[in-house]
Amino acid sequence: MNWRWMRQLVRRRSLTAWLLGTMLWLCCSGTAQAGVLADRLAAFPDWQSKPPLHPAQGDLAYPDWFAGTWTVTTTLVDLAAPLAPDLITPGFESNRPYLSQPIGFQARFVAESPRRVTRPVLPLQVPSLSAASARAPVLISDRAFNGLNLAKAYLDGSGKDGKSPVLAVKVDPSNPNRQITLLRGDRQLVSTVSDRATESASATEFITTELFQQEFRGAPQVYFNTVETTTAYTHHPAAHPIITADQVTAIYLSPQDPDYFKAGERPVALYRYRMEFEAG
Repeated sequence: MNWRWMRQLVRRRSLTAWLLGTMLWLCCSGTAQAGVLADRLAAFPDWQSKPPLHPAQGDLAYPDWFAGTWTVTTTLVDLAAPLAPDLITPGFESNRPYLSQPIGFQARFVAESPRRVTRPVLPLQVPSLSAASARAPVLISDRAFNGLNLAKAYLDGSGKDGKSPVLAVKVDPSNPNRQITLLRGDRQLVSTVSDRATESASATEFITTELFQQEFRGAPQVYFNTVETTTAYTHHPAAHPIITADQVTAIYLSPQDPDYFKAGERPVALYRYRMEFEAG
């Protein structure tokens, strides 16, 4: 596998950014003030810093209308290098051919005991959860299934022998926010959600942000990366596609990067996607 190409791809878009929480509900691990994330998306590409976030805690609960298996189509619709020409990430220009090229994969959401799941923070006008509903199953992402499908959608056929470099995707049983993608050649991509925030204007609209710390193991030198994904979702119960999303992935330099202090908290690359969900 071309390891340099792999790093460039993940710098363009986190393989787990969508998977681990681009579809958060109002989670008590961090609810942003109303409008902060919406204003951030509206300001694209003028992003000068990371958004206000809270430490990620527990697993993530999803709205009940995400239940089941979905056919997801994601399309890169815009990209920007805010610090160009001084700072441009490797592979930025080579990603332009991906513009307007849809990529499809399957994803599913399953019921889980609320024991290890972060409970939603409901709007004030909604009655509190009863003891029975607090014990009711909640929806979570099937991360291993979703992560493997998403990784293969991007990477199938990219190996030197024409095979997929992706062997498996595993979730840390002690930390639902930590995911490991196993690659050929005894290499791994470890991605951990460190911070998140969400906001919602209505029952059919919500916005999420997650910050990922990524570590590439198995290369001659361990490589670190920081990725933010901010996504606005809209539910269309009587239309097709049933769910649409406006998603922006931001790449930040890690403290190990020699240009880290030059960039500061500003993103060095921004990628905007349109996502569509159809019953699969």
